[in-house]
Amino acid sequence: MSAVDDKSKTGDETSAPSIAAPNFVNEIIEEDLRAGRRGGQVHTRFPPEPNGYLHIGHAKSICLNFGAATKFGGLCNLRFDDTNPTTEDPEYVASIQNDVRWLGFDWQDRLFYASDYFDKLYAYAEQLIESDKAYVDSQTQEQIAAERGDFYRPGQDSPFRNRPSAESLALFRRMRAGEFDDGAHVLRAKIDMRSGNLNLRDPVLYRIKRAHHYRSGDTWCIYPMYDYAHCISDALEGITHSVCTLEFEDHRPLYDWCLDQLPVPCHPQQIEFARLNLSYTVLSKRKLLQLVDDKLVDGWDDPRMPTLAGLRRRGYTPEAIRAFCERIGVSKRDGVVDVSLLEYILREDLNARAARVMAVLRPLRVVIENFPEGAIEWFDAQNHPEHPEQGSRKVPFSRVLYIEQDDFREEPPKKWFRLTRGAEVRLRYACLIRCNDIVKDPQTGEVTELRCTWDPQSRGGTASDGRKVKGTLHWVSAAHARDAEVRLYDRLFSQENPNDGDDFRRFINPASLSVLRECKVEPHLGTSQPGDLFQFERLGYFCADASEHQASKLIFNRTIELRDSWAKIDGKP
Repeated sequence: MSAVDDKSKTGDETSAPSIAAPNFVNEIIEEDLRAGRRGGQVHTRFPPEPNGYLHIGHAKSICLNFGAATKFGGLCNLRFDDTNPTTEDPEYVASIQNDVRWLGFDWQDRLFYASDYFDKLYAYAEQLIESDKAYVDSQTQEQIAAERGDFYRPGQDSPFRNRPSAESLALFRRMRAGEFDDGAHVLRAKIDMRSGNLNLRDPVLYRIKRAHHYRSGDTWCIYPMYDYAHCISDALEGITHSVCTLEFEDHRPLYDWCLDQLPVPCHPQQIEFARLNLSYTVLSKRKLLQLVDDKLVDGWDDPRMPTLAGLRRRGYTPEAIRAFCERIGVSKRDGVVDVSLLEYILREDLNARAARVMAVLRPLRVVIENFPEGAIEWFDAQNHPEHPEQGSRKVPFSRVLYIEQDDFREEPPKKWFRLTRGAEVRLRYACLIRCNDIVKDPQTGEVTELRCTWDPQSRGGTASDGRKVKGTLHWVSAAHARDAEVRLYDRLFSQENPNDGDDFRRFINPASLSVLRECKVEPHLGTSQPGDLFQFERLGYFCADASEHQASKLIFNRTIELRDSWAKIDGKP
């Protein structure tokens, strides 16, 4: 074990690329601009469905779409693809807008909803029927699925496929009027039931769904399918490059088919990229919702969640997330990004911005026997060792202090440079102290107090006679310390690929949260505000909880550990 290092940098041994990875989407846009395609314009959009909170995977799409618009002097819309009234909620709409703004992007006056286009989408559907490009199918959902075939069997035509256009139009209007039960009819595109692409085997465009829509209320009882509404919404907004994740690659022929059949204002180019997959993380909205509903986490903004709300509450910065998205690049190939890269970039960012403070999470009482009762010494402590312009603060020193329990060993291992009986250590910013005796609980034998002396000639931590002291500890004055609750968050899953198995929930890390309620922090933290970021020296990066932290009850979340070699004892962190 190496000596305790009193430097404040994280000291990670890993490394990360310093150059942004390739971005093939931007390369396509650059080529389009050189060739003068699409009028030399760039207009993108970020189109989430408001059926959950955004997660870090969405951050990649947000940065890609808004980033391309910024890079090429274009525009980017925020549009909610809200075509499924049973899963969407205004809470999700508000959270998504908050997350996009937090990441540093602005859609200005270009906030849209697919539900804004319900009338136009319906009118276009009637045009498809009139041109014999769509028909009303009266089979059950099970019958339609059975006749669709699979990759080995071609589909079979519906018995209603050749229904006269006038009859389909009349039925469609009656569907719109609410004359039929859910599932009685659907509107299908008439494309090719024998196509090798299953998405072209007469896909459903509209279904009957009696459900209250959070924006349109009960105006509609039929709703468009996503594939139909999405492409037309893009066209109505003048989108030039419709960027989506790789699972929609097989949907692109349907995207193009719909736009080719209709007199839409423009025909955007759909470009697919590989979605973000992160080790030790679940990025499925359905699974994240399951965690929330099953109360396995404390809501969408639980700091263990990969949602942007959860990451923000844990202390992640938008700058770190944007830098991460930049470094991983944009490709057409699926892969898994090691979560340690995200953690490395976060440490880089927090190391540069987080103020240094002292906190003791598991207090051990220290009495300085040769320090006068009631006396106080004030020492200067730097707020950031690499940024002297951030100034310093005064920390009080008194007869009774607290140090970490783990910084003392009655029977220390070899190369132990912290405190033990007869040993001397440096207290950060203050002085040198020596442990002379210990006090134990008579019932348990646990060490409850250390009896020490200080060297008054060592103010600032340097011995006047030049003797070497290797260990440096953080500490707080007992008389001045503020009580605090500290929540130690770790990865939510213990399995590198929690999606690998029948039930991802069995891989939940039982040690993903530990709550310490008897912590002591320096008085300076009594004025901290929700969301403030700090490095607790030698312990890690912490954030004042955005929801519960207040002057009368200090609550800090551990954002991430330091991972320095000196933070290990006997080979264990």
